[in-house]
Amino acid sequence: MSSSSGNSSGANTQIQDSGSDEDLRQIMDTRKRKRMISNRESARRSRMRKQKHLDEMIAQVSLLRNENNQMVTNLNVTTQIFLNIEAENSVLRAQMAELTHRLQSLNDIVNCLNATNAAPFVVESEDLFFNDQMISGFGDHDFLNPWNLLNVNQPIMASADAFMY
Repeated sequence: MSSSSGNSSGANTQIQDSGSDEDLRQIMDTRKRKRMISNRESARRSRMRKQKHLDEMIAQVSLLRNENNQMVTNLNVTTQIFLNIEAENSVLRAQMAELTHRLQSLNDIVNCLNATNAAPFVVESEDLFFNDQMISGFGDHDFLNPWNLLNVNQPIMASADAFMY
């Protein structure tokens, strides 16, 4: 009987071993499934983070391109304004040179008139006598004003490309 009880206890251990092996496999399968699910979830979160980062980078690129376009536009406008002002300055320099020349000429005429204190002409009524010869038709004697000797009222014309500094 002892042999039969040994056999039966051996058979019980095999049944228990096979049961524990199966339990162990189920536990390992469960752990493996949990790990697989966890890995899939981690990979999904990683893909979502990468996608979010990519979206943020695309938005930043778009923003930087817009800023760059605005800066280029501002630079072009500023450059055009600079060129316009530079051209205007050239015109003003030319006008200043012309006015300086006119002023010098007028100062020379005034100095000449002041230097010849004895007037070589006599003005009577509407007629002008110069060296005892009559020159008529001078009206209000505006010709005596040195500012009226030149055509001061005429516009001064100058272009920017005529004077490049």
